[in-house]
Amino acid sequence: MASDAHAVSVPTSSGLKQPYHLVHPSPWPLCGAFSGGALLLGIILWAHYGEKIVFSVGLVAVLCVMFFWWRDVIRESRTPGEWTPVVRLGLRYGMMFFIASEVMFFVGFFWAYFNYALFPENVANATTPMWPPAGITTFDPFHLPFLNTMILLLSGTTVTWAHHSLLEGDRKGMLWGLALTFILGMCFTACQAIEYSDAPFKFYGGGIYPSVFFLATGFHGFHVIVGTIFLIVCWFRARAGQFTPQAHFGFEAAAWYWHFVDVVWLFLFVCIYWSGASASVAHIGP
Repeated sequence: MASDAHAVSVPTSSGLKQPYHLVHPSPWPLCGAFSGGALLLGIILWAHYGEKIVFSVGLVAVLCVMFFWWRDVIRESRTPGEWTPVVRLGLRYGMMFFIASEVMFFVGFFWAYFNYALFPENVANATTPMWPPAGITTFDPFHLPFLNTMILLLSGTTVTWAHHSLLEGDRKGMLWGLALTFILGMCFTACQAIEYSDAPFKFYGGGIYPSVFFLATGFHGFHVIVGTIFLIVCWFRARAGQFTPQAHFGFEAAAWYWHFVDVVWLFLFVCIYWSGASASVAHIGP
């Protein structure tokens, strides 16, 4: 890191010869705080009183803040002297910590699942301690869930192809790899929507198993949607020539996030779909 710092000779926008990026005054942190608060308040009002106006306003405000804030970040990345090697290293560390926090987010869901899967006597009002609870019909893991697993594993190879194409200066290969990756992500989301629509159990009033299942797989599906949008933005940036073999942290962060999504799904498939299958399974899918 010290060698990177001494290698910097381009003054930053602050006029100082130093390797760190000093951000400009920005309204987006404050706007993000208020819009996030409005979104949370809207969720509460919607859940208790059926009022959706505050939720809608908060959601639109959050999306607008995200768009404009990330737009400014992209502009900063393309300003000479702003993102030095030390700054890029710090951004990589930040993305690593963000993914680590997401890992712990899913640890909570797996903890809840295994709390009942390994100790079924913890299930309230259960006449016979067993997991899955009596009367629950689970998905056949080797129908639609297995197809989704193959889709995500394939998408992991295509995003790696795109990354290597970028490093080798193959712009066409990078664009094709990115396009195939986000198309596979949309296919995964569509298959999960079919799975949910034909599920043999429902989220409401179904007991502990449906609650844990839909929360764990549903939040993973949300992360797939976020990752798909991330990759689509990278595709447009790549087409505009904003990535080079030497400077492409935005793409790298998207690839890391997508691999994280893949790994989480593998754990979900093995722990919930496969090892957690009941004697009665529903054959949903091809």
